[in-house]
Amino acid sequence: MSITPRSLDCLGPHGFHRLAYWEWPGPAGARAVVCAHGLTRNGRDFDTLAEALSAHRRVVCPDFPGRGQSPWLSDPADYGYSLYLADMAALIARLDVEAVDWIGTSMGGLVGMLLAAQVGSPIRRLVINDIGPIIAKEGLARIGSYVGRDPSFRDAAELEATLRLVAASFGPLSDAQWRHLAAISTRQKPDGSLGFAYDPRIGDAFRNAPAEDIDLWSEWDRVGCPTLVLRGAQSDLLRSADAEAMTRRGPKARLVEFPGIGHAPALMEEDQIAVIRDFLLG
Repeated sequence: MSITPRSLDCLGPHGFHRLAYWEWPGPAGARAVVCAHGLTRNGRDFDTLAEALSAHRRVVCPDFPGRGQSPWLSDPADYGYSLYLADMAALIARLDVEAVDWIGTSMGGLVGMLLAAQVGSPIRRLVINDIGPIIAKEGLARIGSYVGRDPSFRDAAELEATLRLVAASFGPLSDAQWRHLAAISTRQKPDGSLGFAYDPRIGDAFRNAPAEDIDLWSEWDRVGCPTLVLRGAQSDLLRSADAEAMTRRGPKARLVEFPGIGHAPALMEEDQIAVIRDFLLG
């Protein structure tokens, strides 16, 4: 199956902004799956997973505003969940379907959880990758230590080397997988140097946030759809005890942990893909 770049215009507090997304059409009439990425990432993170799922599903992978091919917002204060939820509602409407399955990594998982908690939600099945209703302050502090910076790199090799350090917790990826992640994570700056493909101003909220856990149990307890939670066994953002509690509250999720991985599983390995495929097709 081939990937198709698409976009739509979404309305925010300061006018319209363009939302880029990537579509894998899948078989005619196939059920739709939305794959939502993490804070500094983009929809192309899901290329491997989307290609595998597109044998059975229509797969759509948005670039949240200010990431990937979606332009930076004029006002950085607009980077937040109220805008992301509105954009995803517009995207689902664009797909012209009554329901979607949702796969969300980190921030994308929170967006999925918040959507699934709404009355009349179109989320049929929910996969949350290494995030939960308690977001550990330790993980937030680690992310805050690098997000918002805007380093410049002389070439692709230098950018990839830094990405391997920043994203080492993704797991033991192959050289080819790291090259792919680096290639989709790159933007060219006006001076010809390379930078990461996101607006560094998305880090503003982290610099202003208090150093404490974030509690979203009230949202989790309103989720009613079948839910799968994936966790890197060494994650510092979704603690083991909190993940276990997710199996007892709200949708009483199924929990699968992957050893030797932190935050967050890259969903590029066959064992990770198989767990998701089985859950969505079951």
